Amino acid sequence: MQPIYFDNSATTALLPEARQKMLEAIDCYGNPSSYHQLGRKSAAMLTEAREAIARSLGLRRLTPGEIVFTSCGSEANTLALFGTAHAKARRTANRIVTTDSEHPAVENVMRELEREGFEVVRISTRGGALDMAQLDAALNDRVFMISMMLVNNETGALYDLKTAFSLARVRSPQVITHTDAVQGYLKCRRFTPASIGADLVTISAHKVHGPKGVGALYINPTLLKAKQIVPWLHGGGQENGLRSGTENIPGIAAFGAAVDALYPKMDDYIAHFEYLHERLVKGLHAFDIEVKQPTGAYAPHILNLTLPNIKSEVMLHFLDARGICVSAGSACSTRSRHISSALLAFGATEREADCSLRVSLCPDNTEEDVDKLIEALHEGVSSLIRIR
Repeated sequence: MQPIYFDNSATTALLPEARQKMLEAIDCYGNPSSYHQLGRKSAAMLTEAREAIARSLGLRRLTPGEIVFTSCGSEANTLALFGTAHAKARRTANRIVTTDSEHPAVENVMRELEREGFEVVRISTRGGALDMAQLDAALNDRVFMISMMLVNNETGALYDLKTAFSLARVRSPQVITHTDAVQGYLKCRRFTPASIGADLVTISAHKVHGPKGVGALYINPTLLKAKQIVPWLHGGGQENGLRSGTENIPGIAAFGAAVDALYPKMDDYIAHFEYLHERLVKGLHAFDIEVKQPTGAYAPHILNLTLPNIKSEVMLHFLDARGICVSAGSACSTRSRHISSALLAFGATEREADCSLRVSLCPDNTEEDVDKLIEALHEGVSSLIRIR
């Protein structure tokens, strides 16, 4: 029996359109840097995918280097943060502002930058909202970069980046703005880099029904002209000199195909997520399972549930035995068995964080799937509390 899959914030199933494009690209094995016909065909696939992503981000005319393909979202974040910080390393401004609930792909880079001598200020996201007073206090002429995720991967909080980045530009006019938009891209609302005020935007293929092993970074052309970002990975100078290494054409082509398939249907998918989100919340309301809803805006495809004194790992195994896949926090850090820093930042206690599940939706999830999850959670809580 096919499992019921509610772990789409960890990864998503490959769309048929993406699979087909990947197979087509595998058969075209030319290096896109080669001038012969197979190389030109691979280069055309690269351009096609780049243009698909540009359209989805509302970009009308692509500048060389504006969309840079990487091996994953983590690498795109690393290029954005190290690339910007190292371009600025010898200048007086050395403060970076971020949040206290970033994905490890950002937080761990921030820790490394701190070891290099940069000052990092983390803004509170308690309740799932940016503390704008703290942000205002942190901004001054020493701030050269601000990095804030668009959607929190564990709580679904949708942060008000437009206000935060606008405030940053007023207080720190030379600031460079970055967002890890991996969990928000094509899932919660249409946005463009300009609409949220971002100079750098990180996205990932396998979160939007493309393949694993491909990410991308949008870079504002003004940063390229002013040389305000430098490469992190050096080599043959691919991707306009910003990310060396022969491009993964099958993965990139499939990424573009997935984006082309999803983007026109975004509004329908979001309405579907909202409906299933409400159905799940109502179904759990009468039972002793808390939905940790952000106080402000949230992305409807992610719900964080707190179980009544049952460890998440125990419930995960219970649900898995019944063919239902969910997760406990971020899939990138679950196996480390650390208490989720994002949930603690949200305001959960350590005990609550240790008893939390993340349910994340995709367009293929149905009302019947949600009802089976509710039924299984009710059964799990009843039986697991009884034997505890």
